[in-house]
This record gives sequence, structure tokens and C-alpha cells, in this order.
Amino acid sequence: MDSLASLLEGPRAHRAFLLRAVFDPPWCVQVRDRAPLTVLCALRDTTWITPEGQDQDQAQGQDGDPVRIDAGDIAVVRGPAPYRVGSGTGVPVQVVVHPGDVTTTPEGEGLCEQLDLGVRTWGSGPDGAAELLIGTYHVDGEVSGRLLHALPQILVLREADWDCPLLPLVAEEIGKDQPGQSVVLDRLLDLLLIAVLRAWFARPEARAPAWYRAQADPVVGRALRLLHEDPAHPWTVAALAARAGVSRAAFAQRFATLVGRPPMAYLTDRRLDLAADLLREPAATLDAVARRVGYGSGFALSTAFKRERGISPSRHRQSAG
Repeated sequence: MDSLASLLEGPRAHRAFLLRAVFDPPWCVQVRDRAPLTVLCALRDTTWITPEGQDQDQAQGQDGDPVRIDAGDIAVVRGPAPYRVGSGTGVPVQVVVHPGDVTTTPEGEGLCEQLDLGVRTWGSGPDGAAELLIGTYHVDGEVSGRLLHALPQILVLREADWDCPLLPLVAEEIGKDQPGQSVVLDRLLDLLLIAVLRAWFARPEARAPAWYRAQADPVVGRALRLLHEDPAHPWTVAALAARAGVSRAAFAQRFATLVGRPPMAYLTDRRLDLAADLLREPAATLDAVARRVGYGSGFALSTAFKRERGISPSRHRQSAG
């Protein structure tokens, strides 16, 4: 398993928020739902996404500038910072989306019933000029923290730059109301996100993180695949160097140079990232999670977690809940 494949194992939508949004200009929606990740697909007309608050310097463009998406383009927006979506950059906010998919006016009046246009359809009218498909992951554990940290606040793929047969299928399925439809849509959203991220990371402007670029190296790339395939294995620098076919010293230096972290520090990061996601599962005990990620006991995992993350596993689980 390569580094990207291990990341893309992460998306696991569970009753994700999916809908078709239709508006006539001028329109503007302020999104304050604190969702970790949202996928926006433009089907008709031009839409502008404007980041607000924190992370503006990481938005595609410069210094948090508004990002334009046209029909056929797709955007991925990383939360939890708020942002605006609308027909233009100077349009006043008309709708505010809060946590729990609650919608109000900027003054706080409820709009849920007024904007409801039928099965997973929402907006000012069924035949509006602008049409978007929106898929939102509401829970942090549904998308790994390591994947989120690798993304800009807003990334965009243009219609001309990628070819994905999933988009028409999502557009068709999003309006159906059949048994098991929520599960179908969850899996389609996962597949769509994976397709987008795979295409994105292949692009030079993606500014892929060092660990992603390093997988192309014949020595370090092999070690990274081993660490991602079996992070619970009791790896040592010597064992990884032997599998990569180089000396221990040469391997350690090359790994740290290309990845930006020593091999064992990278393995610790990998194990704790996995543990952080697994701890969000209510039935998972600390000892069970420890065994799955390569620690001999819950106490050993707890010690490492607090040392590296500054918080105990139990506090992490409470905050995730």
C-alpha cells in the first residue's frame, strides 16, 4: 500500500449530508457548519467560494482570494473555518448554514422549510440558474486528520483537467428516495472524493507534502509502503534499511531528508493518526486500539498519545464525540 492509498482508506461517510442546491442570482450562502470537509460540484452557472476566518492564507489563489468554479468544475473545501458560496463576491449573505444542517437568515430566522424543494433538493426554486451538488462529511473521524492536513482550504479541479464518470451518477442518485439510498450516496461520495484527491495530488500545483513526494524514491518509497501496509509491525530503522537494500545510516539520513521526519518519528505519527481515528469508534477499547496500531498495551498508547498530542486518548475521544 502506498502513502496515498493509505490516506484514501480514510473517507468513510456515514449518513453524509448530500443535496442538490438550486438558486437564482443574486444569491449567497454563508456556511458555518464546522464540517471537516465538503465537496461542491457545479452543474450550472458560475459559483464563487470565498473563505473567511482562519486558514485564508492556505486557500487556492492568494491570501484567501475568492475561488471561481464553473459548470463541470469540482471544489473540495476543508473546514472548520467558515466560507461563503454565492453568485458573486459582493452579494450580501441571505442564508446561514449552522451545525446540524440548520439554516437561518443572518438575523436568525429559520429557513429550513422555506428552502426545502423536495428529496435532497434545496434552494430558492427548482429551476434556478445555478445548480450545485453538495456532499458534506460532518464528523472528523470520517476523514482522517492526516488527509485533512495535506489539503489546502480550497482546492479546485477544472472540468477540462479531469474526467470522472461518477459525477453524472451522483447527480442521478441524489434525487432518488429508495430503500438503502443513504448508504448508496455515502459510498458514492467516498468514491467521488477519492477520485478528486487522486487527480489533485497528481498535479504540480497541489504542493503535495514531503511524504507523498518521497514515495517516488526507490529506497524511501519502499520503506513508506511497508510502514503504511503494516504500521503495527515492530519496525526498526535497521529492519527498514535491510528491506530497502541500503545501510542503516544511509537509510536514516535519506528518509529524514526526503520525508522531513526520522523513520521512527514518522512511524509514531502514523500509528497515532490511526489511533486517533479508531478511538472515535464508541465500542473500541484503548487496549484493542493499542494492539491494532502497534503498542503493547493501552498504557503504552496513552503515554505516547499524551506525549505527542498533548491530550489523553480519553479526552480525545470525548472531544470527538
